[in-house]
Amino acid sequence: MAEIVKHLEPDLEELRESYRSGKTKEASWRKSQLKGLLTLLKEQEKDIFKALEQDLGKHYAESYRDEVGTLSKSVNLALSSLKDWMSSRKAKLPIAAFPSTAEVFPEPLGLVLIISSWNLPFGLSLEPVIGAIAAGNAVVLKPSELAPASSSLLAKTIPTYLDKKAVKVIEGGVAIGEHLLCCKWDKIFFTGNARVGRIVMTAAANYLTPVTLELGGKCPAIFDSFSSSWDKEMVIKRVLGGKFGTCAGQACIAIDYILVQEGFAPTLLELLRNMTKKMFGENPRETQSMARIINKQHFLRLKNLLDDPSVQSSIVHGGGMDEDNLFIEPTILMNPPLKASIMTDEIFGPLLPIITVRYAYLKEP
Repeated sequence: MAEIVKHLEPDLEELRESYRSGKTKEASWRKSQLKGLLTLLKEQEKDIFKALEQDLGKHYAESYRDEVGTLSKSVNLALSSLKDWMSSRKAKLPIAAFPSTAEVFPEPLGLVLIISSWNLPFGLSLEPVIGAIAAGNAVVLKPSELAPASSSLLAKTIPTYLDKKAVKVIEGGVAIGEHLLCCKWDKIFFTGNARVGRIVMTAAANYLTPVTLELGGKCPAIFDSFSSSWDKEMVIKRVLGGKFGTCAGQACIAIDYILVQEGFAPTLLELLRNMTKKMFGENPRETQSMARIINKQHFLRLKNLLDDPSVQSSIVHGGGMDEDNLFIEPTILMNPPLKASIMTDEIFGPLLPIITVRYAYLKEP
């Protein structure tokens, strides 16, 4: 740990000095850095696609849709909104303060630590960087070591396109992350799971550092019934895209499970089966239309969810696995036990349980 401290401290001090100099507060600096990010995304697009394919098996269309394309839109939004974001605003005062006036001036926080996740290694790294730069902060980005090709590309390219004295990428595993959390920051932005989120919050409390945590959860989609065939197709596409289309369900915003009226469940299941084949092919692995699982540890976690004897019988579509290639095909389950791990833990993978519900209309007394 002492060696890590010795290695990182000069970099952190350079960042603090850059912020203290005041240059990051200047509109010209913020614009130049945002434009540098746009150039990075354009000139390094092919290498970004290659890194995402290497780390996660993502198809280039998914990589552009979920990362490069959305990042470009975010940078352009920041550039067009920067003047407004930096402007002061009049503040309302109580009548007792008459005839005083007040204004609110936006100020950067200082030195910001961004710890990103592996499932969207460019999107979840650079989205908060865009916000931090637009707000006039100095930035340290710690990419996930679980996506090494993406982390390496970020570390290689960001110093070329951005001010390396005010924006730095620090690569490494758990030890580096632990040391970074021991340092004093003016803001921490973390994307990951709740377990590590608690560690981040605990470390931040030592300095009363403000923290933003982007964590996961059990996000259901609720079905009633559809009024037309057009509605059915549209909704099913959205559900399947939201579940299987983004990093094979390895996303905090992915649908975790479906709640549906018992009487409509057979219709829903048939629609899901048909559209899954249409969207991802008869063999999604061969068509390369879905990402793979990030590593063997996560693959085995998902495999264990399905290997539960009480869950096995609930599989109604898919279930195929390729451990050598870390691939799991789109899998649909009907009414797995609510106490099984697949229904109590965040799934974070291409497994979609359907839970049927009954309800009765209450009559007026």
